[in-house]
Amino acid sequence: MSTPATNSDQLEFGVLGTAGIARKAVIPAIAASDHAVGAVASRDADRAERFAAENSIPRSYGSYEALLGDDALDAVYVPLPNGRHAEWTKRAADAGLDVLCEKPLAADADEARGVVDHCDERDVTLMEAFMYRYHPRTERALALATSELDDVRTVTATFRFPLYDRPNDVRLNPDLAGGSLMDVGCYPVSLARTVLGTPDRAYAHAGDTRDAGVDTELAGVLEYDDGRSARVAAGFDTQLVQRYRVDATNGWVEVERAFDAPTDEAVELEYEIDGRRGVETFPAVDQYRLQVEHFADRVADEHAPLTDGEAAIANMRVIDALAESAADGGPVDC
Repeated sequence: MSTPATNSDQLEFGVLGTAGIARKAVIPAIAASDHAVGAVASRDADRAERFAAENSIPRSYGSYEALLGDDALDAVYVPLPNGRHAEWTKRAADAGLDVLCEKPLAADADEARGVVDHCDERDVTLMEAFMYRYHPRTERALALATSELDDVRTVTATFRFPLYDRPNDVRLNPDLAGGSLMDVGCYPVSLARTVLGTPDRAYAHAGDTRDAGVDTELAGVLEYDDGRSARVAAGFDTQLVQRYRVDATNGWVEVERAFDAPTDEAVELEYEIDGRRGVETFPAVDQYRLQVEHFADRVADEHAPLTDGEAAIANMRVIDALAESAADGGPVDC
């Protein structure tokens, strides 16, 4: 664990990269919390300087290495393309900085294991940024699935959005671990695995409608030896849909706008359990801020985060199996 900030209640973050998710969601979430963003880095010094000015960040750097040498920082947030997560998480750990890394943690499960071991050896906190897990609605849905649904049999989860007219988007770059499974499919996999546990086998079909070398549509089935199953789907070729449903012998729980929930309006979950049907409403909340606060709490108390490195490895094993099945055409053991 790195040395805490002078004010033990506050972390000063460095941001490695100028990705949209940082600008739109995570930097505002840090600013709205008791913590602060102290620096941002880009491989282009001018871009970093502009980004810093636009987002009220006091320091900017023209390289990631330079930011990691900033002694005022306590932690880093890594929103780089998927294929660069592992390298820069490790390098941040080498600098003694705790790391909040965007999902997925690495390009595959073996690489994720290497990252987790590296951070453990350097005694820094590592957390994968699955923000949806920190929303009170997700907590309630999982509590219903655990405590009130009897014998959950199936989970169905989908996250698709339109990625049109952007042929150079990093999510379409195979060299940067792109593809819809890695970008948004990791959320349905995470939800299914959280509810049902690790599957025994995975089967998937994928398409590459852009001839980009990555999947732009994927549908998969996760199989369990006891007969339970999950169906997961991801894609860049249709309009936005993000939902999940958990079905059991005595009822179901269903959530719309499930993963990237709006921060400025109330959201709902619907259920029917033992013949009792209901809708629960949750006030507007910034799940990114809750994620940041959870990370800071885990840095302070030295406990494992909810979405820690071991959870990241488990998720990547399932993603790897789905990708292998989509490539080879048959079921793959998880």
